[in-house]
Amino acid sequence: MSRLTARSLYYAQPRPRPYRLSDGLGLALQVMPNGTKAWRFRYRIGRREKMISLGLYPAVPIEAARRLRDEARDTLKHGIDPSAARRARKRVETQTFNAIVESWLLRLEEDVGRGKLAPATLKRTRWLLTKYFVPTMGRRPIRLIQPSEVLVVAKQIELRGLRDTPRRALQKCGQLFRYAAGIGAAERDITQDLAGLLERVPTEHHAGITDPRRLGQLLRAIDRVGSRTSVGLALRLAPLVFLRPIELVTAEWSHIDLHAAEWRIPAGRMKMRQPHLVPLSRQALAILRVAERESRGGRYVFPGARDASHPIHAGAINSALRRLGYRHDETTAHGFRTTASNLLAELGFGSDAIELQLAHSLPGRLRRIYNHAQYLPERKQMMQAWADYLDGLRRRCQGWR
Repeated sequence: MSRLTARSLYYAQPRPRPYRLSDGLGLALQVMPNGTKAWRFRYRIGRREKMISLGLYPAVPIEAARRLRDEARDTLKHGIDPSAARRARKRVETQTFNAIVESWLLRLEEDVGRGKLAPATLKRTRWLLTKYFVPTMGRRPIRLIQPSEVLVVAKQIELRGLRDTPRRALQKCGQLFRYAAGIGAAERDITQDLAGLLERVPTEHHAGITDPRRLGQLLRAIDRVGSRTSVGLALRLAPLVFLRPIELVTAEWSHIDLHAAEWRIPAGRMKMRQPHLVPLSRQALAILRVAERESRGGRYVFPGARDASHPIHAGAINSALRRLGYRHDETTAHGFRTTASNLLAELGFGSDAIELQLAHSLPGRLRRIYNHAQYLPERKQMMQAWADYLDGLRRRCQGWR
């Protein structure tokens, strides 16, 4: 039973030696010779008797001290030492933004190793966080960082005219705070408070050629690019598989079965985080066999010219198109998806098969269909018919004026 009162605490006088006034259940006020009054909680864990401090009186009044004692007793009921729990909590509460960044990036590296995340995504995440956020708030305890501090950094990026970069940086910062909340280093994702505070970036539609005549001319132009370089081979394959550029250039041989004529892309490499299957036409297989010889047993289908341990950059295909004389508003590497989506519909293929092959975000019904690999025969037929159609355009464009 509690025995101390506010009056008895106030009038407790110092003595030549420290002494304690018990409040019950292990709580006591220790009065020092210099007049300092400190709360102590004595407890037993296992066979050991221990004691921790709960703060100074009167900064910590008796009601607060009793509440802290009760919390410590609850911790003991779960077999946890309150002293060890306090040290762990203090370590978490003082973890810096930079420490959490490094911890999260290590977790993402593990995801890359397991094929759950694309290496390019990890690289961009590291760049966004370390370039923009770490310099200004890296040493701050992440628990103490306020939404306004994050907004200031995002606004500074915005003032540089980098269009989509502020939104992406804020998105990555939000993912970091959710990770921090998950491990107890932060309360929540504070970036949620910043919704709508950045300038809206107009939706960018990727240009793609949908006129058969102009498409045939583009294919003829692509044929003039070096047929044994990684960029040239990737550019030749792009119209046949119409993948997103990052999904194309990061292709690994372990994902491709030339004998079965299938390319199975892991979920971590796909935008929608769903595994994706690409049936390979005869024309696509021919290009991949050349790439197989040129890559000389390396990991990547399209290795970099200077460093074969990394794939070519996703922007390399767009650069090749620019060198061929095609402007960004005419066609892009991503634009081959627009091309296929429009012309395949005109060729009479069903929208379900087209959407599944484009790996778009799908409603629940189509997602279940995709997961059970249905529509696969139609998709195989569609991919071969598409490759044959492109060959026909390439031949006929010679006679077009």
